[in-house]
Amino acid sequence: MRVLVVEDERVLADAIATGLRRQAHAVDVAYDGAGALERTSVNEYDVVVLDRDLPKVHGDDVCRDLAGRRYPARILMLTAAGDLEDRVAGLNLGADDYLAKPFAFAELVARVQALGRRAAPPLPPVLERAGITLDPARREVHRDGRPIELTRKEFAVLEVLMRAEGAVVSSERLLEKAWDEHIDPFTNVVRVTMMTLRKKLGEPQVIETVPGVGYRL
Repeated sequence: MRVLVVEDERVLADAIATGLRRQAHAVDVAYDGAGALERTSVNEYDVVVLDRDLPKVHGDDVCRDLAGRRYPARILMLTAAGDLEDRVAGLNLGADDYLAKPFAFAELVARVQALGRRAAPPLPPVLERAGITLDPARREVHRDGRPIELTRKEFAVLEVLMRAEGAVVSSERLLEKAWDEHIDPFTNVVRVTMMTLRKKLGEPQVIETVPGVGYRL
C-alpha cells in the first residue's frame, strides 16, 4: 500500500514511517497540514495516518478537505484526546478510524492494514493467482506450496500485480504504489526488481511483460 503519515512530532512521524516500510508499504511523511494537502493533491494514497493537532492547517481541516473532494484514501486519525466526544467528532469529520495516543505500534499497523483492505475493491485476506498465494498480514508467499523469500519491494510489487487481478500494471503505477515520493521517476528499479522477482518465483514464468504498457500476472 501507499501510506501518507501526517504528524508534526518528527521523531514519532519518522518512527511510524520506518515501521510501516518494514511491512513493505511505501510511505511518505508530512509534518504539517499544508504538506498533507500538497501531497494528496499530487499523489494517490491508500491510507492517510493523520494527526489531529497539526500546525499550519489543522488536522480537522485536512480531514474535511479530503472528505469534501472524495479523496479515495481511508483516514486513520491520531490524537492525544481519546474520550468519546473527540472520537465521535473525528469520525464525523470523515475519518474512517480513530487511535488515541499513546498507542501500541502493532495496533497502528493492524488498523492501517485493515483500512487498506477497505480502500480498494474487497479482496480476500490471502491472495491467490497462477499457483501463487500471498498473505499480506504474515508477509508470506508460496508457489505451489513452496515458500518464497522476497525482499520488501519484491513483495510489494507482487502484491500490486496480484491485486490487479490480471489487468496490466504500468511501471509508473508500480512506482507509485511500491515506492515513495523520493524515487527517481526515470529509474530502472522496477525492471530490476521484476527480474529478481521472476527469478525467485521460478519456472514457468507467470509475470508477462506487455511491451510499452507494463506487466501482468
